[in-house]
Amino acid sequence: MAVFLGPNSPSFIASTSSYSSTNSSHGSGGSASPLGSTHLGSVVASSRPNEVKLYANSKEREQYDHLAELFSIIKTVDALEKAYSRDAVSIAEYQASCSKLIIQFRTAKRFAGVHDIAQFMKDYQLDCPLGYHRLAVVGIPDVPAPIGTAKIVAEVVQYFITLMDSLKLGMVAVDEIQPLLGDLMSSLNQVNTLPPEFEAKQKVQHWLTTLNKMKASDELDKEQIRQMMFDLESSYNAFHRAI
Repeated sequence: MAVFLGPNSPSFIASTSSYSSTNSSHGSGGSASPLGSTHLGSVVASSRPNEVKLYANSKEREQYDHLAELFSIIKTVDALEKAYSRDAVSIAEYQASCSKLIIQFRTAKRFAGVHDIAQFMKDYQLDCPLGYHRLAVVGIPDVPAPIGTAKIVAEVVQYFITLMDSLKLGMVAVDEIQPLLGDLMSSLNQVNTLPPEFEAKQKVQHWLTTLNKMKASDELDKEQIRQMMFDLESSYNAFHRAI
């Protein structure tokens, strides 16, 4: 899926690496024009303009590349969500592409040093509400709800128990807990007898959203661990009552 980025994107800035040219000289002495010295990023009107780089070194250029990658992923996911809603892509294609893009998004966000995606999108005038919702709020691909089966119910129970055991064993880092929460959320969504506002769905989604705003290396504090354990236990009990 091709994505075209606008002039506000970091990639547009990064791709414009230089402007051509040299200083003009005056008189027989060939003295340089005072306009020949330019500030980083400025463009000087000259018959033969001087080279002006938009980054001073390879580290700054790499940062532009990371920002451009993050910008591109958000636009791509937004376009993918629109295509999926119009049945322009199959469920299998959508889920495979979306899963891959979510992983790439987390990596790009970390490398770019961006912690507030909403602010990043505002800074670069990136209007992609569907992409933001899927990447920064939900954090997993959409899963259509098929008919509930004993296998799916067993998976939900397994994910609940695995999550609670993991917390008890001290696995409290974001990159340890988030994948388990994502699996639990996907399984819950496959039980079509559960309403969208079902308690377990809302609480698991709340924690997914919370962890999506944190860095992979961050750890839950004691209060968060206690609250998550309480929410998981109450959600597990609610699920058992519902089935």
